[in-house]
Amino acid sequence: MSIPARPTASHPGAALEPTGNPMKDGMGAAAWATDRADRPDLTHDGRPRIQPMSRLSGFTIESRDPDPRGMKVVGADGGVAGVVTDLWIDLAEPQVRFMTMELPDGTGSVLIPNGFVKIKRAAGEVRVQALYAEHFADIPRPKAADQITLLEEDRIYGYFAGGYRYADPSRLDPLF
Repeated sequence: MSIPARPTASHPGAALEPTGNPMKDGMGAAAWATDRADRPDLTHDGRPRIQPMSRLSGFTIESRDPDPRGMKVVGADGGVAGVVTDLWIDLAEPQVRFMTMELPDGTGSVLIPNGFVKIKRAAGEVRVQALYAEHFADIPRPKAADQITLLEEDRIYGYFAGGYRYADPSRLDPLF
């Protein structure tokens, strides 16, 4: 397997520096398990565990909770990345796992992990500090519109986790 990085020094064991897009290439903070199963996680009765709410019956958002559908998604740079159009529900642990965001240029939609968002109900916004607006178009996409595989989940989570480090070049520098 080729690693899209080069050593930062000539000695063995030197740190690696990404040569491509580390968030897409799975480098460092954006790494994912390459041998993860490329099949959906299943419920005890054999259904895909995580599914879009729009394709399920009997699921609603509690009236006291904010419903992010229709809200704009704002990146760490303050740029609008798109609009939330659907929610993906974990059937085994009924909760929102992902939000579907429609890209503004009409090139499709991407999934945003719920753990990486902060919903600002009063502002009508879903905030994502891990990415800038320009990065949303490169989020790895599931092959199917109505299910997500374990590998696809890992790649999406890796992309967002890597964004905390790689989305802004100033985040690459040491803190001290």
